[in-house]
Amino acid sequence: MDGNEQKTPSMGSKGPGFVHLRVHSAYSLLEGALPLKTVISKAVEDRQPALGISDSNNLFGALEFSVKAVEQGLQPILGCKLDIDMEDEGVGGRSQRDRLAERSAVVLIAMNEEGYARLVELVSRAYLDGSGTDTAHLALSWFSQTGTDGLVCLTGATDGPVDQAVQNDAGPLAAERLERLQTLFGDRLYVELQRPTGFDRTHENRMLDLAYEKSVPIVATNEAFFPSPDDFDAHDALMAVAHNAVVSDDSRFRLTPDHYLKTRDEMCALFADLPEALENSVEIAKRCSHILDTRAPILPRFTGASDDPEEAERAEAAELRRQAEEGLDHRLEELGLAEGFSESDYRDRLDVELGIIERMGFPGYFLIVADFIKWAKAHDIPVGPGRGSGAGSLVAYALTVTDVDPLRFSLLFERFLNPERVSMPDFDIDFCQDRRDEVIRYVQEKYGREQVAQIITFGSLQARAALRDVGRVLEMPYGQVDRICKLVPNNPANPTPLHKAIEEEPKLREEAEKEPVVSQLLDIAQKIEGLYRHASTHAAGIVIGDRPLSKLVPMYRDPRSDMPVTQFNMKWVEQAGLVKFDFLGLKTLTVLKTAVDFVQERGVDINLAALPLDDEETYDMLSRGETVGVFQVESAGMRKALIGMRPDRIEDIIALVALYRPGPMENIPVYNARKHGEEEVAGIHPKIDYLLEETQGVIVYQEQVMQIAQVLSGYSLGEADMLRRAMGKKIKEEMDKQRSRFVSGAVDNGVTKPQADLIFDLLAKFANYGFNKSHAAAYGIVSYQTAYLKAHYPVEFLAASMTLDMSNTDKINDFRQDAARLGIEVVPPSVQTSHRIFKTGENRIYYSLAAIKGVGEAAVDHIVEVRGDKPFESIEDFFLRVDPKLINRRVLEHLICAGAFDCFGRDRAELVGGTDRLLGFSQRAMENRISGQSDMFGSGAATGPETIQFNSVTPWVPSEKLHREYQSLGFYLSAHPLDTYSELLEKMRVQTFADFANAVRQGATAGRLAGTVTSKQERKTRTGNKMGIIVFSDSSGQYEAVLFSEGLAQYRDLLEPGKSLVITVDAEERPEGISLRIQTVQSLEERAVQTQKALRIFVRDSMPVQQIAGHLNTKGDGQVSFVVIKDDGRREVEVELPERYRISPQIASALKTAKGIVDVELV
Repeated sequence: MDGNEQKTPSMGSKGPGFVHLRVHSAYSLLEGALPLKTVISKAVEDRQPALGISDSNNLFGALEFSVKAVEQGLQPILGCKLDIDMEDEGVGGRSQRDRLAERSAVVLIAMNEEGYARLVELVSRAYLDGSGTDTAHLALSWFSQTGTDGLVCLTGATDGPVDQAVQNDAGPLAAERLERLQTLFGDRLYVELQRPTGFDRTHENRMLDLAYEKSVPIVATNEAFFPSPDDFDAHDALMAVAHNAVVSDDSRFRLTPDHYLKTRDEMCALFADLPEALENSVEIAKRCSHILDTRAPILPRFTGASDDPEEAERAEAAELRRQAEEGLDHRLEELGLAEGFSESDYRDRLDVELGIIERMGFPGYFLIVADFIKWAKAHDIPVGPGRGSGAGSLVAYALTVTDVDPLRFSLLFERFLNPERVSMPDFDIDFCQDRRDEVIRYVQEKYGREQVAQIITFGSLQARAALRDVGRVLEMPYGQVDRICKLVPNNPANPTPLHKAIEEEPKLREEAEKEPVVSQLLDIAQKIEGLYRHASTHAAGIVIGDRPLSKLVPMYRDPRSDMPVTQFNMKWVEQAGLVKFDFLGLKTLTVLKTAVDFVQERGVDINLAALPLDDEETYDMLSRGETVGVFQVESAGMRKALIGMRPDRIEDIIALVALYRPGPMENIPVYNARKHGEEEVAGIHPKIDYLLEETQGVIVYQEQVMQIAQVLSGYSLGEADMLRRAMGKKIKEEMDKQRSRFVSGAVDNGVTKPQADLIFDLLAKFANYGFNKSHAAAYGIVSYQTAYLKAHYPVEFLAASMTLDMSNTDKINDFRQDAARLGIEVVPPSVQTSHRIFKTGENRIYYSLAAIKGVGEAAVDHIVEVRGDKPFESIEDFFLRVDPKLINRRVLEHLICAGAFDCFGRDRAELVGGTDRLLGFSQRAMENRISGQSDMFGSGAATGPETIQFNSVTPWVPSEKLHREYQSLGFYLSAHPLDTYSELLEKMRVQTFADFANAVRQGATAGRLAGTVTSKQERKTRTGNKMGIIVFSDSSGQYEAVLFSEGLAQYRDLLEPGKSLVITVDAEERPEGISLRIQTVQSLEERAVQTQKALRIFVRDSMPVQQIAGHLNTKGDGQVSFVVIKDDGRREVEVELPERYRISPQIASALKTAKGIVDVELV
């Protein structure tokens, strides 16, 4: 990459020899089944001196291949198979669209540094300048524009434009195409010959004749896609996956078993009759001497261009020192000194850090990061207080890159930037998720759009995905494949390889032995497992170069994004010299900003960075576990931990953030017991115990491991960071070396050898679990900020939280219930009072119109805009003002069912039944506005506006109304179906799911719950039996329970959406949550009928009693009586009906909606 032209390895002297030039690695996505490691090892095993990679339309693996091949003594040859538009309309050609549909391609190979740079430019342009097409390709005319020096061109064999013309019997076109390529490439053009099984000898002869006629040399190649002939079936399945086909489809594109990585001997035998074709493959290898190497980090100069690098470095160092010193002055003036520290402590620490940064050559990096963060803050874009080890830097704090005082929290700079281990600093920056893209655009504008890009990432076929893809193309039943997939452990963070799953799960082996197709599935899936399936864009990574990035790395464009993307992934783009900056979007920052804005609407200004960290009200709330919506600590497990901890200082929150992980979690009870004096703090050694006072004698942080090594054994903090890393990796040789150093230093410090060995072992154990304190401190502060806002401004905080989780109905319901617990009213959605976001009022939150399902933001914005400061006077007024194009039938029905038109006093059933009239009215109003008429009749105001007439419809019973509300909101808002049965549920001692879940965490294993069914799914188990997955809703939220075959058959009719039930369950606490298994099911309606004995109906005296009685069901044993009320409110004689009726709360609730009924009373 730096122009290293290395001596070409010997190509051998026996026979003509052969070098592969056409290998497709796994970077030919869903096409190549040759991981680079496999390619290189097979080439080395066959004693091949060189090998060429030519992946399809990309250089994704170029640097990785070059570096790894050289490590194994193999000469890398870098090429690319590129689709090409020959632009030959005038020579019997067709339109560009038709030409590209042929997918003709040539192969370009880099001979030297100049050729590689040209290849990178062409490949990048193929993506970034697609000439208005979706296909990445190059155009022949580009060669004239860029030149071709340093490039070898192969004609592409049967995929090439010359061969395709010959195949189509277009001899003149073939000759013309070859001549044009020859004009461009001269003696660097080769006619490519391949001989897979069944190749067309006649076609080859015609190509040979053309090559000899035009004096173009020939070269033998074999396009290799998989390691050996035994891998053909697996690769064929992969091709079926790529083309969304099935293996049995004979019409699909497929290769032959010969497209494997042949040995040199096999290739020499195959082309024994054309020794010159073999010799030319070696000749090309000799001509291609470029070795792509890694590069030192490259950054744009922050202080401007300079021809003298040393002068530029001095200027950046001076600028960094100036900004840091001025920034520290401002910090100390605004926020003061941390307790126990003097101003000189800060100045000295700043000077030390600046010295390290300058010696390591990173002032420019700090200045770049500080610049875009200062820009974000100046433009009111929320930025997190820190993330990762960067919060340990005082320079970063002074520059406002972070908002965590590292002296206040005992954070170590060397954990971030180790002067004894040169590596790039790496700031991970959290931005408000809604405005992160604005910061990226600023960076593009400052440094140039061609110098800023995102980073590619590759999704691979992990075990389950491979099984599902292969099962589909083998046409196996979905249920069978699903059953097999579920036998493979599913842990995306640490996936289990398929071969290991087969070893550990006997049922997988049994399935394979029982059915040949399962054996085939497992065999193929293992062969394609780990191959790359697709390319996408890294969520956060951005690189900034000092020149157009295509001068440094090949570029790509993700079809889903307009921003260029590097073709090298995160690891290799850094090896190529580009420096990564992580721009992360953190929703919590947006919640904080929105909440602060709401509070400011009340005339209260809040500076989150200056909040008091000792607020008693905040810690009291945390100690009660009331943390719905509080960053990092809202899970049930965290709430339980908080209740046990009873935090009263920020250090407790920071420790909990660090401890609440598998492994360290077992120390939470120890921490809590020691904090409250229930357990004595056990010291490790008097020389270091003070380092653990903050964490109750428990080693929690990586920084503590470093400090112990420094104090006890005389390590520098840089050396201590190396010790921490060694302990984390547990490499025996390095651990032995570090133990000797640690023990020796400790003994010199007066510690006995046995004590030193014991402490080393203790550190080694905790170093593996230890958490980065800088990160914990930064996120602990964010957690505290959210808790503070919730404790002091719950209305604003919950409204902000609901706004940012608008699409998550489960979360919205959690916040709504939390608001109810706090006595905050959530006002149902209304076209009169609601907005796009959740708005705040006096102890109330106004529900968002945009949170209603099926109602888009455009419709909501339009409603709010036309409403303005003038509320709608009537439903007619609403439809006079709105645009019917935006308020269509779907939007209208969801608004009605959610209650957004209740403000007009109309029944929801009446409005849904009248949607055609409403929409027609709106359309006519729009037409009249366009035609300039002043009212619906065009006769002026005297006539008055038209009134919408509705047909008479039966009002929905409460259960129907709530069901439709649920469908529009995702939960029950105005009421809950279970509310009708509240007295009965209390008598039955039924728990809410939330209360029962808490009981399960305390050890309960069974209980009785109530719920309204919201959904039901039936599936087959591994044994082929049916099971039901039922989702219920109760007043505390939604929960899921399972029911197996016998129970499902028994209760299937009851388990229908909308039914309210009482269930008994067995429960188990699992890492993913509470697991419920249904034992019995009972209809609440039926249970209520059994317990309710009498119903009293209050009516006006003008209401015919028999008319109402006709609506009652006589199949029951309940007594019904009527109480007739006079107009003056006096009661008349109570009339008892002679028959016996079915009575329940649901029936009573339904009767209340009937006309003429004043009230209904259950007795």
